[in-house]
Amino acid sequence: MSEDQTKQPRKEESAGLMKYSAENLVPFGPIHPALKEPEYFKLVLEGEKIVAVIPRIGYVHRGLEKAAESRPWVQNMYMFERTCGICSFVHSLTYGQAVEGLTIYEVPRRAKFIRTIIAELERIHSHLLWVGLMGHWAGFETLFMWVWRDREVVLDLVEAISGNRVHKSMNAFCGVRRDMPEGMEDRIVERMKFLVDRANYYKQIVDTEETMLERTEGIGRVSADTAEKLCAVGPMARYVGLRCDIRLNDPYAAYDEVPFDIVTSKEGDVHALLKLRLDEMIVAANMVSYAVKHLPDGPIRIKIPPVIPAGEHSSHSEAPRGEIFYYVKSSGGRTPDRVKSRQPTMANLPTALEILKGQTIADVPVVLTAIDPCFGCMDRMSFLDIESNRQWTWSGEQLRQYGINYYFPERMKKR
Repeated sequence: MSEDQTKQPRKEESAGLMKYSAENLVPFGPIHPALKEPEYFKLVLEGEKIVAVIPRIGYVHRGLEKAAESRPWVQNMYMFERTCGICSFVHSLTYGQAVEGLTIYEVPRRAKFIRTIIAELERIHSHLLWVGLMGHWAGFETLFMWVWRDREVVLDLVEAISGNRVHKSMNAFCGVRRDMPEGMEDRIVERMKFLVDRANYYKQIVDTEETMLERTEGIGRVSADTAEKLCAVGPMARYVGLRCDIRLNDPYAAYDEVPFDIVTSKEGDVHALLKLRLDEMIVAANMVSYAVKHLPDGPIRIKIPPVIPAGEHSSHSEAPRGEIFYYVKSSGGRTPDRVKSRQPTMANLPTALEILKGQTIADVPVVLTAIDPCFGCMDRMSFLDIESNRQWTWSGEQLRQYGINYYFPERMKKR
């Protein structure tokens, strides 16, 4: 890779901007109060209205997929868990399921139930966090404070079960690392009832508080046809009436034994999305209570050899934000040949860009928050020369050298 190639301008971005004058362009990011992670959007305006959005992703690309190729299978379990702090468990679960598909071993039934309990507690936590942030960006700080206080109820339960509040480190190949503590059933059921009551209370607030109604009703509208065409996933698909949920469409863990139904809406605006997420929280709380009461006896793990058989396998799960996908390839060694993951933020970003058309600049934080973005999960990086249609990627050493050249040019001049 030559130095000239690394400093080429983004030709595809320049081509996309040619038809717009500089007076119509407003930069949003990469550092902005409404973005908790760096990402860049060029907003094309006509007056106050947004007519187009040109994204620039890749600011927090961390090279996890490449790093996985030099690490043992089990180490990757905990590295991929750190893809995201909010939905860390589902990352390790989905990666683990993909690897398990290459083996001949079955996950014990008790472990499947424990996986389901942790996954649904994580969903409740993620939805509470999102509702609080939506209240924050809508200007209703009281909702933010109330909801984030209630998050502690979930985090305390997760800590009591796994020993950690964020990265649970519960998953293992063909099972889980920790069993459910004794005597926790009543405590968990009681906390779930409390959270159901709180979710119903927040639904009343969302429907009556003027600040929330003003900032969410009619904002972020999209049709079911558009969402389906742009491959929206998770709540972003269900809030327009699409019955898309991997837990029901392709059950994993114990979702074929724990009764539940998909929550959908047809209004297709942020107000409907708020109520849908709160309803999903209620469903998740009921699922946790059921799974705890019907937790089967038996082992929690089957130990497997460190060498994974050759082959390819994929797995997908329903993360709090939507479908998450992992693909693994093995040549029969102690490390994978390839690991590929796709996060729901990447799937929902095209829908968000479409929703932003017709909105005002003031609506951008609310609409971007609506997809519950995690740019650190999503970001990938490759190079494309649109004139020659040549695409290439860097090795880890090339990426490291580029960082040194970019951030410390004085050091390179002295050589």
